[in-house]
Amino acid sequence: MPRKSVPTRLAATAALLLAAGALSAPAASAAPSDAEPGDAYVLTVTTNPASTNYQERHVDVTGTVTKADGTPAPNIPVTLQEVVQFTTWNPWGDPIDPNYYEPRDLGKPVTDATGKFTIPDVDIDHSGGSSLLNVQHDVHITALYDEDGDLNTPQDGYFAETTVAANTRSSSLSYSVNKKKVKAGDILTVQGKVTLPTGVEPQGTEVFLQTYWEQEYHVKVTAEDDGFFVMSVRVSSYDDTFTLRTAPTDLYVAGAVQKLPITNTSLPRG
Repeated sequence: MPRKSVPTRLAATAALLLAAGALSAPAASAAPSDAEPGDAYVLTVTTNPASTNYQERHVDVTGTVTKADGTPAPNIPVTLQEVVQFTTWNPWGDPIDPNYYEPRDLGKPVTDATGKFTIPDVDIDHSGGSSLLNVQHDVHITALYDEDGDLNTPQDGYFAETTVAANTRSSSLSYSVNKKKVKAGDILTVQGKVTLPTGVEPQGTEVFLQTYWEQEYHVKVTAEDDGFFVMSVRVSSYDDTFTLRTAPTDLYVAGAVQKLPITNTSLPRG
């Protein structure tokens, strides 16, 4: 629920907010009675519709700011962001943030006389040219009102969040390998094809080959216009995890994962 960004909540993420502009908190859905003791305001945010898909990618973002007694709070500037989240690659189980963020500013609407704000026709999509490997398909809409505009004083900040489910279309991956048993020093060659939904161009789809459990990938290539790809890697004595992953360039197309039937005979037995 929306809540005041008290030190126990926002101070822990202040460095992230300042460095990346990303905000992370539970989804927002509240009534004025949800104000916590000492709160001056209650902030909410929501979208219509609550989910998007390949054909329909836009939502209207709306919300309210009310005083603790439930009366409207007019002329309040609310900072809105759209945040695409990614899963942090962490095979070691380190105590790190399980997500990383790509925020996009949506604007700073001001509440009207009824305490409402809105930004219509917001594009729920990935912007920029970064890879979509490990992308999460729930896109976050965040709202922040900080009374003094200083994130280093979070006791006067109010935060709300809602999530838009970006429903994806599936893709597939076919492959062949030059050998299924390898040893240290061998050259493993993998070739194959990425197949995306009808009407979606495969050009630009990234293909990743993982060979060792501690590495997210060893080799990366980009599929050709027809979806075909070829990659080669020199096998090491410790390579033990042979997996292909794809990352299409469209947020609304899910990547594919394929484990390869490769045995490294250089690995210690048992």
